[in-house]
Amino acid sequence: MNTKKIIVTGCNGQLGKAVNRLFAADGTYELVNTDINADIKLDITDIDKVSSFVKEISPYAVINCAAYTAVDKQESDVDLSYRINAIGPRNLAIAAKNAGAKLVHISTDYVFPGDGKKPYTEFDATGPKSVYGRTKLAGEEFVKQMTDEFFIIRTAWLYGDGHNFIKTMLRLSEDHDEVSVVEDQLGTPTSAAELAKCIKVLLPTENYGLFHGTCEGDTNWAAFAEKIFELGGKKTVVRHVTSAEYEKMNPSSAKRPAYSILDNYMLRLTTDFSFAPWQEAVEMYFREDLKI
Repeated sequence: MNTKKIIVTGCNGQLGKAVNRLFAADGTYELVNTDINADIKLDITDIDKVSSFVKEISPYAVINCAAYTAVDKQESDVDLSYRINAIGPRNLAIAAKNAGAKLVHISTDYVFPGDGKKPYTEFDATGPKSVYGRTKLAGEEFVKQMTDEFFIIRTAWLYGDGHNFIKTMLRLSEDHDEVSVVEDQLGTPTSAAELAKCIKVLLPTENYGLFHGTCEGDTNWAAFAEKIFELGGKKTVVRHVTSAEYEKMNPSSAKRPAYSILDNYMLRLTTDFSFAPWQEAVEMYFREDLKI
């Protein structure tokens, strides 16, 4: 049986690693991994290099896990943010279209203003408040303009094999009896492993379009930290603070959304797939990834 080639950009990121782990067990696909620090380096901001590489590989699909996610830095690094988060997806979409390949592109809750009162669906108006959010929304628009066979998946509060909130909290617990964490920012911790499953379900279909993809349920950062310490067997106390209080202690340049809960509405309407509840996904991450 001929395997279908899939180009994975950002293969060394949390989602890229999760995609590799899940797809490696499936003989249907052959992954061609690229990253700025991988054996195969691909600069997604260079249209000529992207077009040449995708044409050479002639893939079944491209999964774009590459992104500039340093939210605060982007407020003063606007050009690089647009190059990676907007021009990069545009280039991949053009190349995928020319190669007859599907494109999976990952977006974010930051495309919304973050002042909602109920979970955002794919049909709700966007209104990003940060450079990161604006550039990611521009990336979505480019994908829609440049190709037809695409899956855009917005996710939030992602964690996996790499730098993330869970590991930061566990590291802080080693030498802190108490940590201050915001309690007035709501969202859904989402496992990269669960998001990879969603990609694997959508990929072989023609169910193209825009999707929200987060674990089920919701929480706030402080309650999430408490769950982390509980699962990690830590005695560290979480001091609940407001965003305003936290901002005074740790000034940041980018505005964080107060409300980031996404409704996986299109997945419910068009597929049988559902994400695990966030609590179950976190417990699995502790067992399988952290071995705790």
